[in-house]
Amino acid sequence: MASVETAAEHERILREIESTDTNCIGPTLRSVYDGREHGLFMEKLDVRIRNHDREIEKMCNHHFQGFVDSITELLKVRGEAQKLKSQVTETNRRLQDDGKELMGSMEELQLCRVQQRNIATTIDKLTHCLPVLEMYSRLQEQMRAKRYYPALRTLEQLEHTCLPRAGQYRFCSIMAENIPKLRIQIRDTAMTQLRDFLESIRKHSDKIGETAIKQVQMQHIELICDGGEHRAHNGAIVCCHMPREEEEEEEEEEEETGRKMAQDLVDFSPVYRCLHIYTVLGLRDVFENYYRKQRRKQARLVLQPHSNMHETLEGYRQYFNQIVGFFVVEDHVLHTTQGLVNRAYVEELWELALSKLIAALRTHSSYCDNPDLVLDLKNLIVLFADTLQGYGFPVSQLFDMLLEMREQYGEILLKKWNITFRQVLDQDNFSPIPVSTEQEYKHYTSQFPLQDPELDKLPFPKKLPFSEFVPKVYCQLKEFIYACLKYSEDLHLSSTEVDDMIRKSTNVLLTRTLSHCLHYAIKKKNVGLAELVQVIINTTHLEQCCHFLEEFISNITNVPPDTANATKLYGTSTFKDARHAAEEEIYTNLNAKIDQFLQLADYDWMAAGQGGGTLEASDYLVDLIAFLKSTFSVFTNLPGKVAQTACMSACKHISTSLMQLLLDPEVRQISVGALHQLNTDVKECEGFARAGPVAGFQGDTLLLAFSDLRQLLELFTQWDWTTYLADYGKPTCKYLRVSPHTALALLEKMRETSRKNNVFAQFRKTDRDRQKLIDTIIKQLRNLIAQHHA
Repeated sequence: MASVETAAEHERILREIESTDTNCIGPTLRSVYDGREHGLFMEKLDVRIRNHDREIEKMCNHHFQGFVDSITELLKVRGEAQKLKSQVTETNRRLQDDGKELMGSMEELQLCRVQQRNIATTIDKLTHCLPVLEMYSRLQEQMRAKRYYPALRTLEQLEHTCLPRAGQYRFCSIMAENIPKLRIQIRDTAMTQLRDFLESIRKHSDKIGETAIKQVQMQHIELICDGGEHRAHNGAIVCCHMPREEEEEEEEEEEETGRKMAQDLVDFSPVYRCLHIYTVLGLRDVFENYYRKQRRKQARLVLQPHSNMHETLEGYRQYFNQIVGFFVVEDHVLHTTQGLVNRAYVEELWELALSKLIAALRTHSSYCDNPDLVLDLKNLIVLFADTLQGYGFPVSQLFDMLLEMREQYGEILLKKWNITFRQVLDQDNFSPIPVSTEQEYKHYTSQFPLQDPELDKLPFPKKLPFSEFVPKVYCQLKEFIYACLKYSEDLHLSSTEVDDMIRKSTNVLLTRTLSHCLHYAIKKKNVGLAELVQVIINTTHLEQCCHFLEEFISNITNVPPDTANATKLYGTSTFKDARHAAEEEIYTNLNAKIDQFLQLADYDWMAAGQGGGTLEASDYLVDLIAFLKSTFSVFTNLPGKVAQTACMSACKHISTSLMQLLLDPEVRQISVGALHQLNTDVKECEGFARAGPVAGFQGDTLLLAFSDLRQLLELFTQWDWTTYLADYGKPTCKYLRVSPHTALALLEKMRETSRKNNVFAQFRKTDRDRQKLIDTIIKQLRNLIAQHHA
């Protein structure tokens, strides 16, 4: 079994050697040498080699002839091959010689192709890099030209489009590193320009506002001049057209100014540029907040008036110009930017400005006492309000404030006219105005509406019934009405409201200012009766002209005087009150003058009777009557009632004063002779009364002023006590006006006289009887008084 297996193994190894590459038979042979049958294997290997040799020999023997033929042919071919080789060598030599030039051309072609490829690659790279360089160059130019918004756009395009396409180059890296720095530079530069812009508009807001206000003012002038005429100060119609040459020049100037609007004075490009830049940078909110904050600060500065603003109109004008300039800028920014400022922000600023503006105007205008300045200020405020209203700002509060200022303006006017009226009164001579010519007459009648046909018929020279005071006051009243009308213009008031305002102001002027001035003139010291008479005549004529003032106001306001609820002028009552005051002053002064004469009275209360002689009136009374006659002759121009009242008052005062002299407690004794002298004086007074010093009294009405004194004196001089005591209390009593108290007082004074004179004559029967009679009458009078009292 072992030999069979060994033989089979050797067979396998031999097949493996035959079929395996000689390079790989090492392991196979190693297995033979590792075994014990090495000799047996070698034997079998020899046997196999011999078998293969025999097979090779057989094969060679089989193919030998063919091999010999092949060798023979090969030898033949060798000669041909040598020949062919020579030809090939020659051909190769010639080919090599000819190919050298071609190879040079091929090398040159290859080099050109490489260069062409490199050029194409370079062109491709440059195609991506050149836009970067061009854009960066454009960026630098824009930065140098300070065109920052386009520069920022270029920067954005460079960063997000061009640089990524260019590739990783060093210059691209440098550019990429510079982009944030350039952004910061652009942002900071834009902010610097914005600050410069804010500072510029702060400085130039005055000029901006002035231009805007002038444009509105020119529009107002155009509206006025379109009608071709306007009403002048004196009510006449005055043409407002200028000479043609001046008009054309002014139109050219207006057109040039009109073309240049107020906002055109400002270059808003820094704001737009900065807004766009910050929008692109994603910082729009930061920019909006900064802009609004800075403008709020500027608004507070603009709204702070100068401490001496109220001193001149220029101070107010500059203040208004700055405010208008500020809001013109804000309005333009509102309409030309998208959201930098909004309507709510602008309205908030305007509300702030309005409150501070009104407060400042109320404070500063309160210091003003010049009506012309207040009127100019009002016109300036109207222009200011109309200007801002044209930009869409509500200004109703300003017009409400102007109506408040109207009260202040009215008070200032009243103070001014108070001085004017007093000057007119102080300068007046209180004498009728003499006129010598028709021209002078027309001059005064043009100033005052005098309607007196009888006076018109009188020849020259003649006198107007009133003094210079009347036409001057009437003209001043019209001046005051014009001043009130001037303030009411352009306040957007209806004609009825203007009419009502003027009438109320005129009423205050009449009832307060003019009335006080008239009372001041009337109550002034050293005012004589002639002056008071002239005051009454003057106020009478002024009262009569009140309806002309009503018509005058209606004409300038175009409101009929009979309009429902229309305010009426109180001029009639004002002049009536002044006239009544003058009348009372006349009565007072007349009585005071009478008192001066009565102080000269020097009665001898103990005078004895003159027997059958004729008594003469006292000197003082004769002078008093002469004075009264001359005085009442002046009263001919007074209204009849006034003259009658003055005359009656004077007579009553004389009668009362003489009665007081009789009943003066210091006069303890009165004789019958003194009573006769007093009776003579009373008769003189009654003669004056009968003579009718003033027309208009019916019958002996004026004598009634002396009736009390007359009845008393008749009772004592006629000693008619029986009739007095019998008829006392009856309506038909002859001595109805004699009071028992008065009679008793006078009788006691006569009793004292009788007692003193008859101390040594008491033994005479007639004197004793008279004394007893007096005592009896006194007793009866006392009983009468007691009964009447009970």
